[in-house]
Amino acid sequence: MAQEIRPRCRLIGEGGLSTDLADREVRKAGCAEGQNVGQQAEKPRRYTRRVRITSAARLALLVLVLAAAAGSLFLWNPRRVLSQGLLTSDVPAVWAGLGFVIVFAIGTLAFFPKPMLNIAAGVFFGIPAGLMLAVAGTTLGAILAFALGRGLGREALQPFLKGRVLGALDRRLTEQGFRSVFLLRVLPGVPFPAVNFAAAFSGVRLRSFAAATALGVVPGTAAYVVAGASASSPTSPAFLISVGAMIALTALTLASMRRARRAVTAATAQGAA
Repeated sequence: MAQEIRPRCRLIGEGGLSTDLADREVRKAGCAEGQNVGQQAEKPRRYTRRVRITSAARLALLVLVLAAAAGSLFLWNPRRVLSQGLLTSDVPAVWAGLGFVIVFAIGTLAFFPKPMLNIAAGVFFGIPAGLMLAVAGTTLGAILAFALGRGLGREALQPFLKGRVLGALDRRLTEQGFRSVFLLRVLPGVPFPAVNFAAAFSGVRLRSFAAATALGVVPGTAAYVVAGASASSPTSPAFLISVGAMIALTALTLASMRRARRAVTAATAQGAA
């Protein structure tokens, strides 16, 4: 545009088309304005650079967040927060239940023992409400862990999922997400955080993961909630049944851990041979 305007300005300004001085000055001013417009049009556009965090940096951030969450338990205790703050008589029941779910979820993310929180749900809210709140807190904590693992760690760990064992586990979780997560939740002895991050690093959908978690934790959660709700009557059938269920879950957990250890030892021996 500026190259087309300048010759025309030169012709007018030199008096080739006009003899009137005032008219010539007006035309010169218009030409100068056209040159400014052309110069503005020629200015290069500025592009902003987007800073992209590498997958290794995101994985390191995930480890740092989880370590900070676990270390925060030295500064606060979920049971103390519940007993001395949220679950006092001055707090309405609705806000107490919502606060319990949030504290439960954060405590789960910080690796606080989940059975203790389940017992607290039974002590403070009874069996029906305590069970619902404990399941809600468990599911929310699992979703938070899943979101952290999926957003920060999955890309960095994808190359390690190409082995035979981890690759088979990844395919199983991806193809049968709901069923696999549900069985892992029901099966005693499987660490709760391990399932969260194993599902996050695989291709399980969040909806399937949340639904399977909410349903799969009901049996184990119910045993601890009933025990907490009936702790004031140690001879009641409900308390005795819940204690029996907890003992059975503990025994199955130990048996599962022993079986897993034997399987790992056998696989290591075969690999060495």
